[in-house]
Amino acid sequence: MSTDPLPTFPPGFRWGVATASYQIEGAVAEDGRKPSIWDTFAATPGKVANGDTGAVACDHYHRWEDDLDLMQRLGVQAYRFSVAWPRVIPDGTGAVNARGLDFYDRLVDGLLARGIEPYATLYHWDLPQPLQDAGGWPWRGIVEPFAAYADAVTRRLGDRVRGYATLNEPWCSAHLGYDFGEHAPGLRDRALALQASHHLLLAHGAALPVMRENAPDAHHGVVLNLYPTYPASDAPEDAAAARRFDGFFNRWYLEPLLLGRYPADLWAAYGADAPAVEDGDLGAIARPLDFLGVNYYSRFTVAADPGPQGLTPVPPPPDAERTEMGWEVYPQGLTDLLLRLERDYDLPPLFITENGAAYPDVMGADGRVEDADRVRFLERHVGALADAIARGVDVRGYFAWSLLDNFEWSHGYGKRFGLVHVDYGTQARTPKRSALWYADLIARQRAAATDTPS
Repeated sequence: MSTDPLPTFPPGFRWGVATASYQIEGAVAEDGRKPSIWDTFAATPGKVANGDTGAVACDHYHRWEDDLDLMQRLGVQAYRFSVAWPRVIPDGTGAVNARGLDFYDRLVDGLLARGIEPYATLYHWDLPQPLQDAGGWPWRGIVEPFAAYADAVTRRLGDRVRGYATLNEPWCSAHLGYDFGEHAPGLRDRALALQASHHLLLAHGAALPVMRENAPDAHHGVVLNLYPTYPASDAPEDAAAARRFDGFFNRWYLEPLLLGRYPADLWAAYGADAPAVEDGDLGAIARPLDFLGVNYYSRFTVAADPGPQGLTPVPPPPDAERTEMGWEVYPQGLTDLLLRLERDYDLPPLFITENGAAYPDVMGADGRVEDADRVRFLERHVGALADAIARGVDVRGYFAWSLLDNFEWSHGYGKRFGLVHVDYGTQARTPKRSALWYADLIARQRAAATDTPS
């Protein structure tokens, strides 16, 4: 057991791991599941590295019991998974596929039997292809099907799930999917992306009342990917550029959810590309949240630029640590981000719903994966989280991304984020040094909580 100083966390704090359906499940054509936009995108030449697809992924659909046993051995207290919409309602609308819901029913029961709290995300990017054919997220007609899907899932799983998130990272769904073309469906149209962003948030708002009716004792929220953004200098123009960049990534989602409005400066800057918003939309989007999930990976530093955008991200310093994704390792950013949220908004409780790093993990001749860089990454970010909590931010749990190496979207299988190494040829799971470190952290936190007088 480690003898390092133990960060202090509040009673009841939850330590978990996270995954997403298309990244781990495989079985894309089994038990009634039909194609998602990611099946279509991955099958399109040149869209995903090495032509990789999620057709098999980690074969979790067949190996879920072993994966839950693995979580139990690591001592995790909570598991954040996502539900595949094309598995539950294969055409996006209409008939519910009982066999699809059966899988998640078994998964939730299996978690509870092992003493692990289930946290479900309803949408982690695998939109049923027929809904994209009808217009996708830029189409207002998608809101009602999402609410019906949320109804089907929460009606079946109910309060056995501790927490439900409607969406994972709507910024990515909107901008990587419809603006930059890097994710499914691979379109490049800023106006479509902004309309998609509004309908994602509106679908979230439409689903919440249904979810609360079906699972009144569960917690209901949404998950955002947020980036602390710093000006490159003290110059006023750099500060203004950083604020615009923060608006693009962060405030465009935080303000409608928490304040019932879109940022006025961004709305003016988008001009004709701004989304169509109808009466009542913002009220629905701003329905109270039981929690806000925060996914944190890195920061941005931004400078003013004479080009058409008026700003440019500044590369990290030459001596900065980077993950294999090229992202700067900056734990202080997590503390700064959480303190900023606490300062600027009337917040519900927070969860760190994703935090992790990709590194070029290599299995040694002894069968071990000594991922010291990931251990250092996690250790420093857990410390940064503890600092924010000590300064008054109400954070209730931490989910490491990810339990397993998996299909990393457009990067295919070339980037490994897992605490557990996956041999994609044999599907063998091998806990890395980071998994053992995390298990030790959880055990020590549990022991500390037990020793604390009530």
